Amino acid sequence: MARGLFQSFSDTWILAGVRTPMVDYCGAFADVNPIDLGIKVAREVCQRSGIAAGAIDTVLAGNMAPGGFDQFYLPRHIGLYAGVPCAVGAIMVQRICGTGFELFRQAGEQIAGGAASLALVVGTESMTRNPIAAFEHRQGFKLGMVPQFKDYMWEALTDPAPALSMIHTAENLAKKYGITREAVDAFASQSFARAVAAQEAGFFAGEIVPVGHEVFELDGYQPRGIRLAGKAPLAERDTHPRLSPPEVLAKLRPVFKDGVQTGGNSSALTDAAVAALVASGPATREWGAQTGGKPLARLAAAAAVGVPPEIMGIGPAPAIRLLLERAGLTMADIARFEVNEAQGAQTLAVQRELGLDADKLNVKGGAIALGHPLAATGVRLTITVARQLKEIGARWGVASACVGGGQGMALLVENPDAS
Repeated sequence: MARGLFQSFSDTWILAGVRTPMVDYCGAFADVNPIDLGIKVAREVCQRSGIAAGAIDTVLAGNMAPGGFDQFYLPRHIGLYAGVPCAVGAIMVQRICGTGFELFRQAGEQIAGGAASLALVVGTESMTRNPIAAFEHRQGFKLGMVPQFKDYMWEALTDPAPALSMIHTAENLAKKYGITREAVDAFASQSFARAVAAQEAGFFAGEIVPVGHEVFELDGYQPRGIRLAGKAPLAERDTHPRLSPPEVLAKLRPVFKDGVQTGGNSSALTDAAVAALVASGPATREWGAQTGGKPLARLAAAAAVGVPPEIMGIGPAPAIRLLLERAGLTMADIARFEVNEAQGAQTLAVQRELGLDADKLNVKGGAIALGHPLAATGVRLTITVARQLKEIGARWGVASACVGGGQGMALLVENPDAS
């Protein structure tokens, strides 16, 4: 049997999910602390579901890079300013690109163990506000020393164990699986086209809350809020999707000489937050009886595995294999797969390794077109795949991502309305 972490959940439900638009790096969210993006979606998911924040009894939030000096307080402030009772605690969750999935896993674990019946999960990330940082100056400067400050996000893209950047690990997979530049550009072009089509059809509008200037009040405490950059009074659409023909993408210079990865066929830099409510079976049925609402999906199982850091992007393949093997399902049972497009070659490698049907994979576009705000991504992918199952009336869906350092994580969700 394949090795890795696996958990199944028999009666755990995702009631609802909502996200901000995914806004390009240095765009309208450039001045917005990720805590405030998280508060916005936390408030909205409660409002849309008809659940009072006072009923929430655990808060789990994920964030990678600090978007402000108050990052330590991110989970707690999201809960408090969303209206969760003061007596309810909050925890920060981190599994790099798999953070959003880990939020669901830990929520499911708390619920299955009887520690909670209703969980608020929030993934929020500002790629724009990644700091320019220094770790060597606490003890002062030596005579004649030039202070060294580095780009936190850029430096974090290199894994010091294999001494490789994340893009280099995708190049390793391109060589291993014989993936050409033309194939990667074609895949990226498809991602853009699918995202544009989904946007024009109104699919994403069903999971987006528009964001404008706003103040969040909390009695007895300092107000927080959102102030958009630029002149636009409202952010209401994902900003990165645009039709990108292969011949246009082919003109972009590769990151590495003779490589396949470019800025156009790698995940976009965007800022966003996503929130969801996860509940026990009894809490779900009580909510349904009171509101007439139906849950978005059943959280069926989660799996996490390790892979060699130098080919970290292959992580979704063994994670999905473990997930389905232990859940007693096959690839043919899964109607929709969402595999995070960290890099085009990386996702194609996963597709080839698993023999994934392209018509089931990322059919609404992926991170190449929409972006990859790290801690928010897994929550977004899970909500998106669950909504797709509702749209087509299918039963099973999988959301997955590779994880820097050499991991893969995957979630299995079930459509409760499927026949």
